[in-house]
Amino acid sequence: MDIAIVGAGTVGTAVGVAWAGAGHRIVAVSGRQETVSRAGTWLPGVPVLPIAEAVLGAELVAIGVPDDVLPAIVSTVASAVPRGVDVLHLSGASGLDVLEPAVEAGARPLAVHPLQTFADVAGALETLPGCAVAVTAADDDGFVLGEALGRDLGGRPFRLPDAQRPLYHAAAVFASNYLVAVSGAAESLFSRAGVPEALAAMRPLQETTLANVHRLGPRAALTGPAVRGDAGTIDRNLSAIAAADPELVAPYVTLCRAAMVVAGDRLAAPARPAIEEVLARWS
Repeated sequence: MDIAIVGAGTVGTAVGVAWAGAGHRIVAVSGRQETVSRAGTWLPGVPVLPIAEAVLGAELVAIGVPDDVLPAIVSTVASAVPRGVDVLHLSGASGLDVLEPAVEAGARPLAVHPLQTFADVAGALETLPGCAVAVTAADDDGFVLGEALGRDLGGRPFRLPDAQRPLYHAAAVFASNYLVAVSGAAESLFSRAGVPEALAAMRPLQETTLANVHRLGPRAALTGPAVRGDAGTIDRNLSAIAAADPELVAPYVTLCRAAMVVAGDRLAAPARPAIEEVLARWS
């Protein structure tokens, strides 16, 4: 297919490179000033054009912009896109409704989201192969096209109902963004405790933990004071955190409650009230 990329940032550029490698032709890209150098590096020879020019001649327009500006960009695309063109966005959180202006202009809507984190283009190209790809479409033909595009990224496409996209994205935030946030908190507390090279020190612990999650499942992999019912340890943890970094008290309390939910019946019923009492005091 002839594909135009609107919003050729890290994700847009990476999928463009992957699609080009699968035999598609990237006819144009558009984006901010940084797009010019990025396209020159990763998509040499592909013109960088304003949106209204970039979409002309394309069979598929892929939009890879942040969620907050997606409606405005869709409106711009809709004002210029020829009828019969497929228009997809790469957002995990948004559904098909944001593409309604393009639909009214005669386009077919698609949402294709690789379930992966992309910090830079080179890393994205390494991690796209094998990742799950959520595909949402308005009809079966759209799903077939979206699945083919997902496979052309090297991914494993699956069909995601439009109504479930917000929940799907919330799960992705827990799996990736909050994992990073928790790691940042752990690094800070390790450093304050005097652990040298905190990131390196905690790496084996985190890698083993994540491996256990995928080997055993979250409930069986869970260890620590919440699943053991060690209310005293939790109280001492919170006292130490309050002295070192009070802003991390609330996240610890919230995550402790989440761990209790994951633990389920592994946490003995008599231990729950003691833990809840500690958490209530720190809430």
